[in-house]
Formats: sequence, C-alpha cells, structure tokens
Amino acid sequence: MTEWEVRRAFPRDTLAAIENAIKASETAHVGEIRFAVEGALHSMALFRGQSARERAIEVFSQLRIWDTEHNNGILIYLLLADRAVEIIADRGVHVKVGAHDWETMCRGMEIAFRKAKYQEGVVSGIESAAQYLAKHFPAYGDRLNELPDKPVVL
Repeated sequence: MTEWEVRRAFPRDTLAAIENAIKASETAHVGEIRFAVEGALHSMALFRGQSARERAIEVFSQLRIWDTEHNNGILIYLLLADRAVEIIADRGVHVKVGAHDWETMCRGMEIAFRKAKYQEGVVSGIESAAQYLAKHFPAYGDRLNELPDKPVVL
C-alpha cells in the first residue's frame, strides 16, 4: 500500500482520535499502549518471508516499548496491506494476559478493518487492552507517562 492509501485510511483526525483514546485509557492504569500502522512490508522483508508478527516484534523493539518500569507496555501493530493485527505485550503483561485474549482482540479489530472502519477498530482494541491493564496494573497516585501516546505511521 502506498503512503497515500495509509493516510486515507488514517487521516489526521483518526490519528488524533487514537491518541486521545490512548491518553484516556491510561488514566485507568499504569500500562503503556502504543499503536503503529504500516502500509506494507518492504521488499526485502517480503523476500525473507517475514510475517506480520515478526515485523511487530521488530517495531516493539524499535519503539522501545519494553523500556517501562513495570514491563507493562503493549504494541498494537497493523499491517494495512494484509489488514493483519498483532499485539505484542511486554513480559509483565504477557504473564497476566494469555495469548488467547490478545488473539480475540486482534480478530475483532480485523473485522472492523475489513469494513474500512479503522478508527472504530483501533479505538475498540485500545479500550479492550485498557481493561486488561486496569485489572492487572491499576492507576495509583500521580502517573508518569513513560511512552508517547501518539500513533506511529511507518
């Protein structure tokens, strides 16, 4: 997918709504949520047979989502060309929330994306992730925002 197609699916107002959803969710927990969208894998990645999951793990590392005090960062990654969603959770979250729960969230978001409801799908995913984070990492006192809330367009 071209950069133009990514911008059409995720215009400024949609990116702002996603950022606001992340900010709002983080008032209920001390976890960190990041969202990244990528139009398509680069040709070398495709040649190597890289999967959306493997790319999401790379992005998780590049964005330093693992670098939080309680190891409770989450990446919601969308490979737009495939409408594939991957959720990568840091080890502090992963031990508390099983892969089945993340998988269910991903599939729900993908249903919205197939209908071109990108903002609705992402915000719904953020809200679902926030419920798990609020349960296992509830907010307390003054909260330090360790990672940016702004969505990343790769």
